[in-house]
Amino acid sequence: MSISLFKTIIAVAETGSFSAAAEEVCLTHAAVGQQMKRLESSLGVALFDRSEKTPKLNQLGKAFIPKAKAVVYAYDSILDDLTGDPQMIGELVLGAVPSTIRGLIPRATKGLTESYPDLHIRVVPDLSFNLLEQVELGTVDVAVMSEPLRVHAKLNWIPFYEEELVLLTSPTVEGTDPRRILATLPYIRHTRHAVVGILAEEWLAKHKIKVRDAMETVSLENLTSMIAHDLGVSVAPNICVPDPIFRELKKLSLGPTAPSRVLGILTRADCSKLRLVQRLYEQIKQTVNEHAASSPI
Repeated sequence: MSISLFKTIIAVAETGSFSAAAEEVCLTHAAVGQQMKRLESSLGVALFDRSEKTPKLNQLGKAFIPKAKAVVYAYDSILDDLTGDPQMIGELVLGAVPSTIRGLIPRATKGLTESYPDLHIRVVPDLSFNLLEQVELGTVDVAVMSEPLRVHAKLNWIPFYEEELVLLTSPTVEGTDPRRILATLPYIRHTRHAVVGILAEEWLAKHKIKVRDAMETVSLENLTSMIAHDLGVSVAPNICVPDPIFRELKKLSLGPTAPSRVLGILTRADCSKLRLVQRLYEQIKQTVNEHAASSPI
């Protein structure tokens, strides 16, 4: 069954007659009629009501048109899908660390969907360690995450921002000495399975700072919410595109030895949507730069 048969019946549906469709697909009137009979024969059903002089699509024929359009689109866009053309109608599976979900990801993906309204984006929030595995397996197309310890040849890593770790407190906390605050106020740990949690623990150990453990959370979103409600303080990244809750928190420098995490995007080297990933990267960089330009110095 030729794809041209599907294109011809779509032309018939859109123009309303065999004659008009013939001009649309550059065939004769007779050739259009022959193609439609061949299509009906291949499918084993009648798609037209031929009781009148001008054949018209019957109910089955009308129901067939959306299916035919889907087949033609899939055929026409097969190379686009393989090369990652952003114009394709498809799905981008985007992994992201939780700290980017409320600020960076919504703003960056908004720009992407405005340019490509037929694109469907599925966001998968998770820790960097898990996102690395999902990218390797191909269940996630691209991940916005912390820099992996090692990036092997089958992966592409593109960094876009370095977030310095700071002491986060509620606006009501007085004082500017992070060590004194850490020694006196309850401490909220970020999970030690995450890059941020590991960096914070290493900094505390290096400076021999003992904290008063209050709670532990696996999400920076939850951690900032707890801090905002004055339940404790924590060492965490100064998020590049913060949500409103994070923006209101106090951020105290840890000094010249403050660690930092590098955010970037990770894909497989053989990812079929590399051009679309590049557009996502451009939107992320634009979002980060716009926030930096609008933030007070």
